[in-house]
Amino acid sequence: MLWRKAKHSSLNFFITIFSYIFYGWMEPWLVFLMFGTTLVNYFAGRFISKENATRTQRNLALAISVIVNLGTLGFFKYYMFAMGGVNAIAEAFGAEPFTVLRVLLPVGISFYTFQAMSYTIDVWRGDAPPVKNFATFACYVSLFPQLVAGPIVRYNTVAEELATRKHTFENWMRGMTYFCLGFAKKILIANQVGVIADRVFEADAPGILNAWWGSIAYMMQIYFDFSAYSDMAVGLGLMLGFHFPRNFNGPYRSGSISEFWSRWHISLTTWLKDYLYIPLGGNRVSRGRTYLNLFLVMFASGVWHGAAMTFICWGLFHAFFMIVERINGKRALYYKLPRIAQIGITQIIVLFGWVLFRATDLTSAGKMWGAMLGLTAVNPADPILSAEIFTPTAIVFMLLAFIYAFSPLRAFDWCQKISIPRTITAFALFAFAVLALFTQTYNPFLYFQF
Repeated sequence: MLWRKAKHSSLNFFITIFSYIFYGWMEPWLVFLMFGTTLVNYFAGRFISKENATRTQRNLALAISVIVNLGTLGFFKYYMFAMGGVNAIAEAFGAEPFTVLRVLLPVGISFYTFQAMSYTIDVWRGDAPPVKNFATFACYVSLFPQLVAGPIVRYNTVAEELATRKHTFENWMRGMTYFCLGFAKKILIANQVGVIADRVFEADAPGILNAWWGSIAYMMQIYFDFSAYSDMAVGLGLMLGFHFPRNFNGPYRSGSISEFWSRWHISLTTWLKDYLYIPLGGNRVSRGRTYLNLFLVMFASGVWHGAAMTFICWGLFHAFFMIVERINGKRALYYKLPRIAQIGITQIIVLFGWVLFRATDLTSAGKMWGAMLGLTAVNPADPILSAEIFTPTAIVFMLLAFIYAFSPLRAFDWCQKISIPRTITAFALFAFAVLALFTQTYNPFLYFQF
C-alpha cells in the first residue's frame, strides 16, 4: 500500500532537527562540530560543481575538504595518543609529564566524517549529483539511524530518496522487523557473551581453556553488537523511507581473510577500496605495489578504528594474511582443503586478531595469546574464573551465538519478505529483549567509541 510519494523538504528538516537533538543529548557542543563538518563539505561540493570552476579550483576545493575532514578526525582521535608519546619521551629524560589540552573523542565522528567526505569526492569524480539545498545535505550527514555507528552511507545511494521517497506499509513493517531483530541480537546475545569476554580479558593469566572461551566470547560479542546496531539502523532507515546498505553478510562463514573483509563492515571496506585502494592502483599495478596497497589500506583501517597500537597492529595483522593470500593465490594447499576447513582456519586467524583488537595494550594481547597457546603460567584463581564463565546460562548463550554466526540465516535476507509468522517472531524476540534489558547493567554499543 502506497502512503505517499512527494517532496520531503519539511520531513527532512524535522529529521535533521531530531538528529541534532539526538546527537547532542549528552554533549551539546558536539552538534557544532558536526555542523562545521557539514558546512565545509557542502560548500566544497558547491565550488567543485560550479560551471565556470577551473580544474585547479575544483582540486583546491576537494583538497580543503579532505584536509579539514582528516585533520579534524586526526586531531580528536590522535591528540591524546600523541600527548602520551610526548610525555613518555619527557619522562625518559627526567621531565614531568604535562597536558596542554584534554580532548574527548566525539561519538560517531569516524562515521559521519567519512560519510561527508565521500560526498565531496564523489561530486569531484562526477559520481554524485551536487546538493543545492543546504538543509538536504545537513539531513544526509546527520541522519540519526546510522549517525553514531554506521553503516557509512554514500550520498549517491540516498540522493533520490532525500528528494522524494516512497512510504509503504510493507517497508515500515520490514523496518520494524529488522529493528526488532537487531535489538534482540544486542540484548539477548551480544550483552550476554560480553560478560564472559570482560571477565576473561580482565583476569590475570587465565588458563588455556578460559582464554579460548573468553576470546571466542569477544569474537561473538563484537559481531552481534556491531551487526545489531547496523540492523537497527537499516530498519529505522526503512521506516523513514531510506534504503541503507547492508553492512554484514555472515563474516564468520568466510573461507579467507579477503573474503572476511568483503563480508565484515562492508560500508567501511568498500569506502577504503573506492577511495584509497583503487586510487593507489589497486591490483592493476605490479605485485609489489599491490602488496603495498593492501598494506596501506589495512593500516588505514587500523588507524580509523582508534588511537592505540593495538588497533594499528590489528590492521597490520590482517594486512599480513591478505598479502600472504595474494602471494600464494589459488595454488596454495589451503584452497585445496574442504570449505569447512578453510572457514575454520580463517576464523582462528580472525580470533587471534580480535584479541589484539580487544586488549588494552600489546602486552596484554601477548599475554592472552600466550594463554591461548598454553605458554603462560596459570593464575591460582583460574578455577574460580572457570566457575563464573562456564555456567549453564553462559554455555547456552554461547551456543546460540555460535550457531547463528555460522548458519546461513541472515537478518537482511530474512527481512526481505514479510509474513505474519516472521513479524510475530521478531516482535516476540523484541518483547523478550526488553524484559531482559531490565536485568542488565548499562552496556553501550562497542562501536560508539569509534
